[in-house]
Amino acid sequence: MDSKYILLGLCCLYYLNVFSQAEITVEELKAHIVFLSSDENLGRAPGGHPNRQVVRYIKNEFKALGLRSFKRGFKQKFVAQIRVDKGMPEKENKTCNVIGFVEGNDPVLKKEVILLGAHYDHLGLGGPSSKSDQRGVVYHGADDNASGTSALLEIAEYIMAQKDQLKRSVVFVAFGAEEQGLLGSRYFVEHPPVRLTQIKLMINMDMVGRMNADKHVYMNGAGTFPKGVEFMKSLGESLGVSPIVHAGSVGGSDHVSFYKKNISVLGMHTGAHPQYHTPEDTIEFINFEGQKLVCEYIAQAILRKATSDDAMYFIYQD
Repeated sequence: MDSKYILLGLCCLYYLNVFSQAEITVEELKAHIVFLSSDENLGRAPGGHPNRQVVRYIKNEFKALGLRSFKRGFKQKFVAQIRVDKGMPEKENKTCNVIGFVEGNDPVLKKEVILLGAHYDHLGLGGPSSKSDQRGVVYHGADDNASGTSALLEIAEYIMAQKDQLKRSVVFVAFGAEEQGLLGSRYFVEHPPVRLTQIKLMINMDMVGRMNADKHVYMNGAGTFPKGVEFMKSLGESLGVSPIVHAGSVGGSDHVSFYKKNISVLGMHTGAHPQYHTPEDTIEFINFEGQKLVCEYIAQAILRKATSDDAMYFIYQD
């Protein structure tokens, strides 16, 4: 065969490979949030049919992406103790974390894990301290935290498209019952499917759908892994993001459960807003182009750490 045709064929294969890579898209982010924040899911409180429906959705997405499950499957079941009203006894609600992973390719480094997480639950009907006339009001939680859950699914798709490059393994976790006191992440670190010492970095996304005009992305805990502050600043700036990076100030979402176990963490968000923990946290307020940019930022952070052999270890921060 003529060498020029061989070269042409190789070039075609190269370009097909490049353009067939999964992209993070506004359309898919929006589709996930439309489902997660819909009235039919009744605010995604732990327990009951809506919770099972959301879990099934996330599990099916993980399976469709080709993520692997651990020995006990994609669902890590636990019981959440929830106080419905002041002065009333706690109620036991069955819920779960949803977990999938992709194994790295390096024979040694594949034993190390980068973990990406986001909680999928919200406040249900009536919210945290509602009056009786609010009992039927759905707390949609579009930003808190359908935005983080949709980002989890989109970033997982992107990472799976690059799986041949990975040295370290990447675990994806949708946590249940965060709003009731970080219950899902607390259960995970007490019953981990991998040894906690294998988890070299936990990145948590909680409210990543409201990027402002200055393109700020806020993060806590960047000083808990080597050169983390410099890494996140330079990476963000290269992608057109304005990162607000804190070395410590670890914060109050699911990454705290990991930090308490001496695991390096990044808590990622795009800031608070007046609709926080109200029924008005709805999809109309989501900045989807901004969310896409946040996803690309986090995806690149994972990819660079999962494809490198940089030493990763915990650094305590006050």
